[in-house]
This record gives sequence, structure tokens and C-alpha cells, in this order.
Amino acid sequence: MIEAAGRLYEHNAPAARLYMTTTHFLMTRHLDTQLLHTGSPAFDPDTGVAPVNVPTVRTSTVRFASTDAFAQVMRRRRAGERIPSYGRQGMATHQALQDAIALLEGGSRCFLAPSGVSAISLAFLALVKPGDHVLVPDSVYGPVRKLDRSVLRRLGVEVEYYRPGADASEIRLRDNTRLLYIEAPGSLLFEMQDLPALARLARARGVTVVADNTWGAGYLYRPLALGADISVVAATKYIAGHSDVMMGAVVAADAELAARLDDTHYALGLTVGADEASLALRGMRTLPVRLAQHQRNLEAVLPFLARHPGVARLWCPAWPEDPGHELWRRDCQGANGLLSISLNTTDVMAARRFVDALALFGIGYSWGGYESLVSLVEPADLAAHSAYARSQPVVRLHIGLEHADDLIADLRQAFAAAGLE
Repeated sequence: MIEAAGRLYEHNAPAARLYMTTTHFLMTRHLDTQLLHTGSPAFDPDTGVAPVNVPTVRTSTVRFASTDAFAQVMRRRRAGERIPSYGRQGMATHQALQDAIALLEGGSRCFLAPSGVSAISLAFLALVKPGDHVLVPDSVYGPVRKLDRSVLRRLGVEVEYYRPGADASEIRLRDNTRLLYIEAPGSLLFEMQDLPALARLARARGVTVVADNTWGAGYLYRPLALGADISVVAATKYIAGHSDVMMGAVVAADAELAARLDDTHYALGLTVGADEASLALRGMRTLPVRLAQHQRNLEAVLPFLARHPGVARLWCPAWPEDPGHELWRRDCQGANGLLSISLNTTDVMAARRFVDALALFGIGYSWGGYESLVSLVEPADLAAHSAYARSQPVVRLHIGLEHADDLIADLRQAFAAAGLE
């Protein structure tokens, strides 16, 4: 049903990498393999022993063997080398995770942040200054609007919102436009954007392109390969994968952008704990198999919802009737567990009964963990989606890793409980 599923792993050749086993070297081009081995601890030269997992290194302070060693570390840091001089900059655990996310996204350098929102803020604050103009899609993740109202306007940065389905000819870049922000798919109705076309337009005018890649997690969607300059990911979601980590990541395509991000990252004092980094790295090791199962469950649930009389419309770019389906087929390597439905009613209380009746779907905002989740989308959150008539309640579903038959049975009884049969 989902045509891109057959080419889910075509993107698995970002670069050849050399891995060493106990006695052999192996050249691999497959991303799945690289994610399992990137950052693996080296063997102890005395014992020949190494742990499978990267040790969790917790420290606030770094010691130096001498003043000469201290001076050498400072020189190397000023030259741009990633070497810690204080615990806030991260130790081996953090570096292994940074390497894995940079590999996943195909970027030159990764910066960790305490949440996805803080990662978005880092990208904006590193790239704009007073008097700059920024373009952001109407469908953008809600906290970006809060960042606009609370911080960017106060700093003299103007944010203009554009229709998420707009093609490049509709985008109006000004002389002072410095940043084009893209979120594909959107986080509520999952609108796709033509990133390659928008990136070409921006590059011709010297405008930096930042893409929120939380949906694709670097695996299903690779914005840097499609023309973006910076990719932002809420590692809280599919990268960590177990709903027990809060974290964001910003990945730069080149060294110049990495240097700008590095300065701002340091100035803002952004850091993540070693335990969170370890948990996210654990999630990275199983990301391909988890996403594949999310997609299999999605493939089972979508036809059921499409046929059910309680559903007025499906919102999922992997569904053939979705407006963004062709862009999804072209640019994505598969699907995850996310979709939204418009219920076939104008009765908000019926929508509430439907959500409350679900037993396997927890009510919650987030997604990307192993569990199924549901949220009733507030009409105010859809106010920016000018292309959609908001007369029917919208429910967002995250299809988790439970058995698909059980999820379908749960949805069926919830429709019945809400009188939507």
C-alpha cells in the first residue's frame, strides 16, 4: 500500500565507513549497520576488552594533567576541535551520540540541547539578528510561534508565515530575509513541502534553510541531502524512542554554520545529562527496526480508518489520497506511526467520547515512543491552517508497536462508544 516502503533503505549509502572487529576490517555503506557501530568503544590496549555500549560518563569537571595540557586543550578548542574542557561540553557518551546523529542526518557536526524546542531556539538565535526577516510555514510546530512572540519580536526579528503547500513561486524573499524555516511534514495535518525547490530559491539569494526533521528522524527524511543547511530534531521522539528522554539536536551541513552554532550553543549554556545521552544512543541502535514496525502497523490501520464511516478524512502523506503523497513518495524513505483523522461529526463531545474510550492509546501530546498515543487537536492550533475548513474535530494518532489487530479493535470500540458508526 505504501509505495515508498519498497525503497525504505535506498538512502543507506551516505558514505562508506570502515569498522574494525577483533581481527578484521569491514567497509560498509549501509546506514542500518553504521548506526549500530558508530561510536563503539575501543578495545583496551592492555586487556583487549571493550564494552558493547558506550560507558555513561558523568562529570561536571574535567581535570588536566598539567598547565601545558590545559593550554594545549584550549588551543585545540580555539582551532575548532571538539574536545571537552568542562563537563558541560560533554564527554565520550555525548560525543558518541553526536557522531551517530550527525551520521544519521548526513551533516558535519551535531549539537545537543535539552529539548526539541531548545534546539529550535538555538538554530534561530545562531542565525538571525535585529532587523532580519524570517519565513516560517503556517503549519509550524506551535512552540515556534511562542518563540516568535516571546523572543524574536523582542529582538527585532520579523517572522512571516507562509502557506505550507506553497511552491517556490509563491515564496516572497526580501532583501533582509535571512532564514527560511521548513517543517515537512507538518506536525498536525502533516503537510509536505517541496524542500529541494525551496532550497534552490533560498540558496540563490543567500538565505539559510533550516528544516525541522523530527518526523523523519534523519532516517525517513534527510533534509540536508535535499538542500537544507541545518536540520533540527526533537530526539525526545523517534531517536530516543522510549518516552524517557527530553532532548533536541541541531545538525549543520558545513563547518561555517557549525562554527556559528558552536558559539551560540556555548553562550547559551546548553547541555544534556550523560544519562539522557546514553538513553538516546541506545534508542539510535534500534531506530531502523522500530520505524519499520511503526510503518507496518500504520499500513494495517490506515485502510481500516479510510473505510470507517466515523472518519471524514485522513491526514497522512503516505496515504495515496493525501495532497502531499507525491512529494512524500519522491523525498521520503518510508513512514512512521503518525496520522490525523477528521471525525465525521461536528459534535466536539462525540470527539471527546471517542478519545476517552480508547484503551490502548494514551492521551498525550508527544509521539515517537513505543506506545500508541492520541490527542484531540484544539481548534486554535488549527487556526493557522488556512486551507482547511475546521468544522469537524481533528484527532491525531500515533500508531505504536502494539499488535495492529489490537489497535484496530480498540479504535473500532471507541468509534462505537462515541456513536460514530
